[in-house]
Amino acid sequence: MTTPTETYVHHPDEEQYDQQILDNPAQSVGHLLRDRIASTPDLPAYSYPEGVAWGEMTWRQCGERVWRLAAGLVDLGVQPEDRVGIACSTRIEWVLSDLSIMAAGAATTTIYPTTISDDVAYIVDDSGSVVIIAEDADQVAKLREVREAIPEVRTVVVIDPAGVDLDDWVMTFEDLEQRGAAALESSPDIVDERIDGTERSDLATIIYTSGTTGRPKGVRLLHEAWTYQAAANNATGWLSSDDVQYLWLPLAHVFGKQLLMISLASGMSTAVDGRIDKIVDNLAEVRPTFMAAAPRIFEKVYARVSLGMEAEGGAKLKLFNWASELGRERARAEEEGKSLPFAKSAQMAVADKLVLAKVRERFGGRVRFFISGSAALNHDVARWFNGAGLTILEGFGMTETSSAATVNRPYANRTGAVGWPLKGTEVRIADDGEVLVRGPGIMQGYHNKPEATAEALDADGWLHTGDIGEIDERGFLKITDRKKDLFKTSNGKYVAPSLIESTFKGLCPYVGQFLVHGEGKHFVTALVTLDEEAIQPWAEANGLAGASYQEIVNSEQARDMVQSYVDELNKGLNKWERIGKFTILGRDLSVEEGDLTPSLKMRRKVVSEKFKDEIDQMYEG
Repeated sequence: MTTPTETYVHHPDEEQYDQQILDNPAQSVGHLLRDRIASTPDLPAYSYPEGVAWGEMTWRQCGERVWRLAAGLVDLGVQPEDRVGIACSTRIEWVLSDLSIMAAGAATTTIYPTTISDDVAYIVDDSGSVVIIAEDADQVAKLREVREAIPEVRTVVVIDPAGVDLDDWVMTFEDLEQRGAAALESSPDIVDERIDGTERSDLATIIYTSGTTGRPKGVRLLHEAWTYQAAANNATGWLSSDDVQYLWLPLAHVFGKQLLMISLASGMSTAVDGRIDKIVDNLAEVRPTFMAAAPRIFEKVYARVSLGMEAEGGAKLKLFNWASELGRERARAEEEGKSLPFAKSAQMAVADKLVLAKVRERFGGRVRFFISGSAALNHDVARWFNGAGLTILEGFGMTETSSAATVNRPYANRTGAVGWPLKGTEVRIADDGEVLVRGPGIMQGYHNKPEATAEALDADGWLHTGDIGEIDERGFLKITDRKKDLFKTSNGKYVAPSLIESTFKGLCPYVGQFLVHGEGKHFVTALVTLDEEAIQPWAEANGLAGASYQEIVNSEQARDMVQSYVDELNKGLNKWERIGKFTILGRDLSVEEGDLTPSLKMRRKVVSEKFKDEIDQMYEG
């Protein structure tokens, strides 16, 4: 392992924290929930789609359901630190299940609903899960298919029982809750006793990393990791019970889980709906004050707005471009702690009224800030949002750090950086540039994998993240690439692909994904996909009206269009980084095909292997 050499020190005169909150984290997630219910019982906790409307529950009502479900699990024989799996998309039942598992003193095993049955069998068996809460008939079918490989599973609880044959192995979510209600009738303290007996050092969650090769590793996160995340974020005072969060991220992912912990600590209301195609519609209904998302969501919104204005053309397009550039100027000034000159400020007020306020309305009109994580966000896209009054705070974290280890602040936000560490977390840079992290949010280790744990965690408790980074003069951490993704060309020059990919996405509004290659080669190439939604209006305007997606991406017009953006990209790159050739793929990448993780991060190795022939062809001759 490399040795840490540089301590990451942020500026205490700029930092804002309530140390008392940080010094007194809850003992467990169950304690955190119980404290929240006692503090604000009648405030809204969650809203969720219910038919054509939105249902809502208060913290008291949430507690009543969680207690019944937790008691039901105890009645099923679930013991402290037993694992209970959740195979479900983001919905209110996922939230209630997770909270009830931890309130019962057990630990949640997260399973993405898109996971294939073979991997489901591995995760369930490796974790030793004894109960699985499954979303619907599809998830139950996968479990039945691998039943012989998961002998420790005693019960499957199905949320939506339509099309499911119930038997002595499969029961309904409703039945579990009713079973818990009966258990509470005879033993009213059954859940509180489990909560009281849960220690900070007890296992709370096993999250399996979505490994690009080989079997995923189960990251063991203790209660103290989650209660630290809750306290460290709550101590900032950024969010309160007056806020409304829109949560669509997969709750099987560490980022989504962290957001649930933050809501428990702050008391804010959370609108839960994991349907990505409903994000835009839901924003207008929910009118959130806060939302976290992957960069791809922001890139798509930016492209949609930009393309819409290009279609308008004329004076409207000129006005939009003028207002956008003014906004970016304001964002750049704010990064340096400066203000726009008086004349520009006056223009900014006009631009805001005529253009930028309308952009904010698309997000419900109440957003105070966003958080972006899981991958790099294009700088130009970030400054456009920031300039429009829709501040994006980038953060850095991973499953092994229980999500965010560093994050920008509303009062200290630098585009292209991922901020300062959360209070209580230390960050260092090793001799080879690797980012190292230590603190209460770090994993206990990988489940059943002592050798992998020893590779990731050194004797002094530093987690070796695998990311390459640097620290600027104000203490902001900047991630330059993944250590394993950096490649060297045959000329001996290193290339950081993710920065090039992020830059291209900010230039080309029609791009879906952009994947850079060149390991050991004498020039760099790229695989390109086009966004199916964005490319249709372009096709109609370029002589391809009525053409299929395949016909569009194979057309000379599309190739010329992509080439023009590649040429623009290359102007800003070093000679050895420039894209020499590219191939437009016949489809966009997707979660369903296994190309992207559920948090929309590209599985680089998987995609490279799938399209190896296309890559090789670019180097032939």
